[in-house]
Amino acid sequence: MPELKIDIVIPCLNEEKYIDACLESILAQDYPQDLIQTFVVDGRSEDRTREKIEVWEKRSEGKIQLLDNPARHTPKALNLGIEAAKGDVLIILGAHAKLHVDFCSRNAQILQEMPQVACAGGVINNIHENESAAIISKAMSSPFGVGNARFRTGGEAGFVDTVAFGAYRRSVLDEVGHFDEDLVRNQDDELNFRITDAGHKIYFDPKIQSDYYVRASFKKLFKQYRQYGYWKVFVNKKHRKITTVRQLIPFLLVMYSALGLLLWWAPKLFAFWSFGMLLYICGAMLSAILLSKKAKEVLQLIFVFGILHFSYGWGYAEGIFEFLILGRAPKSSQLKLTR
Repeated sequence: MPELKIDIVIPCLNEEKYIDACLESILAQDYPQDLIQTFVVDGRSEDRTREKIEVWEKRSEGKIQLLDNPARHTPKALNLGIEAAKGDVLIILGAHAKLHVDFCSRNAQILQEMPQVACAGGVINNIHENESAAIISKAMSSPFGVGNARFRTGGEAGFVDTVAFGAYRRSVLDEVGHFDEDLVRNQDDELNFRITDAGHKIYFDPKIQSDYYVRASFKKLFKQYRQYGYWKVFVNKKHRKITTVRQLIPFLLVMYSALGLLLWWAPKLFAFWSFGMLLYICGAMLSAILLSKKAKEVLQLIFVFGILHFSYGWGYAEGIFEFLILGRAPKSSQLKLTR
């Protein structure tokens, strides 16, 4: 069976701290290097990122190429990379990521052996850089925190609705279209939805692994997940359908919490509402205890679960109001990424 030519596309902006490890891991792959081409699409970084990429460009003898992204938006960067690529497979990668040595070969094997698979992917192992990031990483490895997102929680190999750092068949991307440049967030989820909606399969294999350096704070996490919820409604409006059922759960939690403000005057109804909230808190506590036996960490994990769920739900409620009720375009404050 002929080996597949792989192109890797990396959007980046001001990533001087991480880009070296990312590119070094690509050149260390056990897959034939003459079949791997990497495009780093830089949004005109203001630090030493471009300088470092140029060094790798020379060192790799052109196997790593720097592309310019004057728009400075992620989906535009991704599409610029896709347009430059000529391979059979496109891997979408983050500049904070470091690939395990067999990342490309395992993806290629799945795509060769399973013709029904349009995209393959695996597990992201979070590497935290501070205490807050460590707690956030633990919370995001829990099904209670992020649902059935196996690329975060792990699990058995099988078909899923989305993966991170996916390896896509070029033919399928050309069929369903590339990344939606209207989306500041959720562009990968939206693409994966179009792929499955067209009848193609996405496959998760936990043996496919990458490391991801997490720089996080609770404040940034709240803003990030609020954007996820907000933009998810924009995606739903575009496709005129709910793309995944799990996206509704944080919104329903926010609505249920708000209901308590209306029931305080009715003791029996308020008691029933309080029981529902107690169930949520108990679920958060049990999930936190399964992740850590330290009292301080348990409390921090419960707090992070709340951030993940309520920020997403709040953003989703904003999106419903803005996009569905008022019929507005995305507001300017949501056009800027918060990482």
